[in-house]
Amino acid sequence: MRSRFDEQLSQLNREMIEMGALCEEVIALASKALTGADLKLAAKVRPLSAEINRKERSIESLCLRLLLQQQPVARDLRQISAALKMITDMERIGDQADDISEIVGFLGGRSAENDDLLREMAKATIRMVTGSVDAYVKRDTIVAEKVIAEDDIVDGYFEQVKGKLIEKIAANPDDGEYALDLLMIAKYFERIGDHAVNIAGWVIFSVTGEHRGE
Repeated sequence: MRSRFDEQLSQLNREMIEMGALCEEVIALASKALTGADLKLAAKVRPLSAEINRKERSIESLCLRLLLQQQPVARDLRQISAALKMITDMERIGDQADDISEIVGFLGGRSAENDDLLREMAKATIRMVTGSVDAYVKRDTIVAEKVIAEDDIVDGYFEQVKGKLIEKIAANPDDGEYALDLLMIAKYFERIGDHAVNIAGWVIFSVTGEHRGE
């Protein structure tokens, strides 16, 4: 019975890693589409976001089977319950990357390539998501803590981007719609960073049994 349970836990781990890799890919695509004003790249985001949604349903089903059909001990229970929480944040990351790619289509072929702050914010956000996935794979609380600390960096970039875009609107009101689109993109990156923090928090919980929200 335990060997079957261990096989299913291994399957859960593999599927979580696959879902995390999809999240990394979808954010990187959305970011490249933005900086290069590449509508073909932007169009590749939605199918990947849909695949993330399918992964969420598959992993949720597996977790429920493990909980209902097996009798997990405390550590296993933490791993399963953390996975259930994490996939919600991963699914939202996919949705928000899709939202970014959709806005790219509204920019009229203009890129954000010259906006260094927004580009650096995107890089920092991708690092956070990659770090949160690595922390899960390695069960590494130190990496998870680093992800949580990096949230301040992304938040700082958001405030700087917002300030620059307010200046842009004030200097050129006719360009206001473009600036607001970029502000919305920055907000989505900031939210993705928040989801990475949530994932890192659940990694810590799965290893230690302690959660920052408690």
